[in-house]
Amino acid sequence: MELECRRASLHRPGEDLHKRDEPSLQEAINLKLVESGEKEKLKDLLRERLIECGWKDELKAQCRAFTRKRGRSNVTIDELVRAITPKGRALVPDDVKAELLQRIRTFLLSVQF
Repeated sequence: MELECRRASLHRPGEDLHKRDEPSLQEAINLKLVESGEKEKLKDLLRERLIECGWKDELKAQCRAFTRKRGRSNVTIDELVRAITPKGRALVPDDVKAELLQRIRTFLLSVQF
């Protein structure tokens, strides 16, 4: 009974519980990225590129402006994250996204599933 409850808690709508023995493609890719150490390399590359292009400084300025506008003591971290995240994603330069995507494609072509 306990096992059934655990499996049900992991159940995704529209998914047959008995067919869920294999990881999804996304899960398999993530596992390969982690096991190979490539995920950490990609994170490091992204950090480096975002610093180089001024993204980090721009986001810092956006955070300061938001907290100044609302009052430092009237802002929670969750509110700040909710307000700044969409702006942060939109500010990532296309060439940085393209470089990361190419690195991921190259990695995927080099591994077997």
